[in-house]
Amino acid sequence: MNERLHQIHELALEELSKVSSMEELQNIRNTYLSKKSELMQSMSKMKDLQGEERAKFGQLINSIKMDITQKVEETRLSLEEKKLQEKLAKEVVDFTLPSSDYTKGSKHPFNLIVDEVSRIFIGMGYDIVEGPEVELDHFNFELLNVPKGHPARDMQDSFYIDETHLMRSQTSPVQAHVMLSKNGVGPIKIISPGKVYRRDDDATHSHQFGQIEGLVIDSNVNMGNLLSTLELFARSMFGEKRQVRMRSSYFPFTEPSVEADISCFECGGKGCKLCKGTGWIEVLGAGMVHPNVLEMCGFDTKVYQGFAFGIGIERVAMLKYGIDDIRKFYQNDKRFLSQFTKE
Repeated sequence: MNERLHQIHELALEELSKVSSMEELQNIRNTYLSKKSELMQSMSKMKDLQGEERAKFGQLINSIKMDITQKVEETRLSLEEKKLQEKLAKEVVDFTLPSSDYTKGSKHPFNLIVDEVSRIFIGMGYDIVEGPEVELDHFNFELLNVPKGHPARDMQDSFYIDETHLMRSQTSPVQAHVMLSKNGVGPIKIISPGKVYRRDDDATHSHQFGQIEGLVIDSNVNMGNLLSTLELFARSMFGEKRQVRMRSSYFPFTEPSVEADISCFECGGKGCKLCKGTGWIEVLGAGMVHPNVLEMCGFDTKVYQGFAFGIGIERVAMLKYGIDDIRKFYQNDKRFLSQFTKE
């Protein structure tokens, strides 16, 4: 019986020395190491042996099994290495060829401003809230104190989908959604960036543009808080020396309403082409939230007050980067966009 085991051992090693493929190797593994192989079946004969003879027979079988297993693994590694070398030999790389030109991309100036404004207001404790671009007339106008037939609607000539749905003309509807969700309980401190739509198209107006509107509601909010907020924003965005002034204006959803100007960062307020000789640049609109808006959204005006402001994203970008035509934001001109690459 021992002689037969040695014959099996020699046959296995001889066949392994001639293997040239993984398929042949697998066949040899099955022939000599599977449970039904002659080598493994030989272990059943141990029950007929006694004492030392039985131990030596078991040791011989295990020794042969381990040797064949080791040689199978060595052969497998050898075949894999051979296959890899053949593959590498076929995939020769010509290092003398010119490399591909991968141009580094850049952030769109629109997104640069959104990110910077968001960073400034997050630093002041504001949350960022977004809303749908297709909005109900009820949220876009009526809850903002602009009922049907109100002349202020002419200022926001809008794209209607049907009698009740339109492409939002401002991001203020987000404020209405947030106020309603609070069930009349403050505080609220948010900004809402996004795209809005109006029927405009010239060098300084576009049918699609961006706004970042802010809303603060609490029990002790006043115009002084609004002014200090806008001053901090202006100095963070345009430089530490900027001053803010407010001029009376009109917005149906705020009362009182103001236009906010900053001192010209190009000439320091002396007067130049950018500020049209005035020393001031109009940046945004703002005001105290109108009591009607607060009441329609469920807030007690004897307890809560608030302020709101709206920043034109392209307006800020045009001032900050010296862009002379708002339409450039939407023309996908690589020559224009590549100017905003940051190293």
